[in-house]
Amino acid sequence: MSQENRLEKTNRVNLLFDFYELLLTEKQQTFLKYYFHDDFSLGEIASEFNISRQAIYEHIKRAEQMLEMYEEKLGLLHKQQRRMAQLGALEQILEQNELHKDEALRLVRSLQEW
Repeated sequence: MSQENRLEKTNRVNLLFDFYELLLTEKQQTFLKYYFHDDFSLGEIASEFNISRQAIYEHIKRAEQMLEMYEEKLGLLHKQQRRMAQLGALEQILEQNELHKDEALRLVRSLQEW
């Protein structure tokens, strides 16, 4: 897997984790945080928890599958990405239209932070 693909995967898992973290087991949450957030290797995590690299790998793979399953069923990340794209398009339109521009841009920025 190329460095770019790894980064894409890490970003996706982190985004999915933001939405669905509480739906995972405590162990899955912990291992994903170590692996994707803190950039620990499988060996480092295994050493920390005194279990095999293979066991860590299986927990992480299963957690990734669960995140993808939740996204497939609930689509929260997809909806958020679509909403942000629409807000970006709206912001561009508003920047071109001077009438009520400041008020509209303030509302768009408020929605972006939400």
